[in-house]
Amino acid sequence: MRPKVVLSTAVAALGGVAAHDLLQKRHSLMRNFPVIAHARFALETIGPELRQYIVTSNDEERPFSRDQRTWIYASSKLKNNYVGFGTDNAVEDAEYVVFKQHTFSDAVPPTGVHAGEHVWLPCPKVLGGPRGRRDAFRPDSVVNISGDELRVVVGAMRSPRSTPGQNCAGCQHNTGEGGLSPHHRHGGDLILQIGTAYFGCRDDEGRFDLDKLRKVVESAPVRAIEIKLSQGAKPGLGGMLPAAKITEEIAAIRGIPMGTDCASPVAACRVPRRRLACSTSSRRSPRRPGSRSGSSRQSATCCSGRTSSRQMRSGSRGVDFITIDGGEGGTGAAPLVFSDARLAALPGRVRPGLRALRAAPASRTDVVFIGSGKLGLPDNALVAFALGADMVNIAREAMMAIGCIQSQKCHTDHCPTGVATQNTWLAHGLDPTLKSVRLANYIRTLRRDLLKVSEACGVWHPALLDADDVEILDGNRHGTPLREIYGYEPSWGGLSGQIRAEIEAVMSATGPRGGSAPSSASSEPAPRAES
Repeated sequence: MRPKVVLSTAVAALGGVAAHDLLQKRHSLMRNFPVIAHARFALETIGPELRQYIVTSNDEERPFSRDQRTWIYASSKLKNNYVGFGTDNAVEDAEYVVFKQHTFSDAVPPTGVHAGEHVWLPCPKVLGGPRGRRDAFRPDSVVNISGDELRVVVGAMRSPRSTPGQNCAGCQHNTGEGGLSPHHRHGGDLILQIGTAYFGCRDDEGRFDLDKLRKVVESAPVRAIEIKLSQGAKPGLGGMLPAAKITEEIAAIRGIPMGTDCASPVAACRVPRRRLACSTSSRRSPRRPGSRSGSSRQSATCCSGRTSSRQMRSGSRGVDFITIDGGEGGTGAAPLVFSDARLAALPGRVRPGLRALRAAPASRTDVVFIGSGKLGLPDNALVAFALGADMVNIAREAMMAIGCIQSQKCHTDHCPTGVATQNTWLAHGLDPTLKSVRLANYIRTLRRDLLKVSEACGVWHPALLDADDVEILDGNRHGTPLREIYGYEPSWGGLSGQIRAEIEAVMSATGPRGGSAPSSASSEPAPRAES
C-alpha cells in the first residue's frame, strides 16, 4: 500500500472518531477535546499497571507492595527470594515488627536456602480432640487455603488436573460458600463451608437441607464443616455473583437458576444457639462406607459472638475451631464505604479478634484458632501466631503464587491473567498443572520461613511464640512489646502444658537443625601435631 493511501486512511479514521466525539453527548471531555480525550481514558484504564511498574516505590503499593509480591512470585518458582544490600524499608521513621532472637537454644534455624521446606509443620492442637469427636485429627499444615479460592487457584474450576500441587503441599482447602464442586474431588482434604445462602445444601426454596448436607459430606474427603457468619471480602454485606459470571456448572453446584444475579444474604441463623445446634446435628452424620481412618465430620463456625462464648465455657457444646478473618476486602467486591471506611469491619481485625477470643479461658485449649486476612506473608503470620493463632489461611497470596498481578479487576470478570474470571479466553492461559505446583512451592516456602524465624526465637513451632517474643518498633526511637499493645495477660497467647510438650517432641524429632561444628569434648586446646 502506498504511503499516501495509508496517510489518507489514517486521516479519514481520525476524522470519523472526531466526528463521533463532537456529536455524542455522554462525555463532555470528548466533545470539548475530540480524539485527544481517548488518550486520557486509555491512561485511566491502565493506571494501576503503570503505577505498579513505573510510579510507585517497592513499599508504596497496596494492598500488597512490590517487595511482597516479588517474594511470593520468587517463592512460587523456587527462585532466589533473598534480598541484598539490606532492607529498603524506612526503618528510621516507620513502624515495623521485630522478632526477638534467642541465641542459646536447642532450636537453631538451618542456614540452607531450602532447608525446612519439606518438614512436617502440623497444627499444634488436635482438632476436635478436647471434645472427644469420633474422627478428631491433627491438621497436617499450619498454612491452608482460605474459603472460595478454588476458582482463583485452579483457573475458573475447569481442569480435573487442578490439585496435585495442593496435595504435595499437604494443606487443607476450604471450599468457600459456593459449595463443593466436582473439581474438589480430585484429592486433598476439604473444609466444607456453609454460607448464609446454604449453597450445595439447600432446597428449591433456598432453605437449609440437612439431608443434602449429609450427602455432600459423604461424597468427598470432607474433614470438617465451617459455618460462615461474615467475611473480610464483603464485611457486613452478603455476597453477589453477577448473572454474567454464572455458568451451568456453577448453577448446578450452588443449586441456583441461570440468568439472574445470585445474592447471598448477610445472615441466615441469627441466634448463636441455633448455629451451635446445627453444628451438633451435622456432627452426627454416619461414617461413609470405606472412608479412610481419621476422616472427620466435625462442625465449626467462622466467628463467635459473646453469647456463643458463654455457651462454650461449660464445655458441653461448642465449636472445634474458629476462623477470625480480617476486613481488608479480599478477592470479593464491596461498596467503597464498606471496603475503605470499614463500616462493619477493621483492617487486620484478626489481631484484636484473637485477643477477644483468647480472653475466654475455656476456649484456649479446646478450640483451634485460625487467622485469616493478609497472613500469607511470614511477618504478618508470625504476629498472628504470637497472639494465639494455631493455623493461618491464605487467599490473595495464593492467587499471586499462580500469576495474579494485582490488577484489581476481580469483580469485573476481566482478570487479565485468567485467575479470577469465568471468561474462557482469559482463563485458557492458566495451566492448572503448572500453577498448582507453583502454589505448593509457595506454601512450602512460607512454612519454611515460619519455621526458621520460630527457631531463631528459640521455639520449635510458630504457635509456640507468645506475645513477649515480638515488639513493634516506632522508627529507631522505642519498641513496645506485643503483649503491652494488645493488653495480653501472662497466660494468653502461645501454648502450654501437654499441648506444648507434644508439639515440641514432634518438631524436635523431625525439624532440621542448624549450627556448625559439633561441640568439643574438652575446653582445652587440641595438642599440636608432631612434625
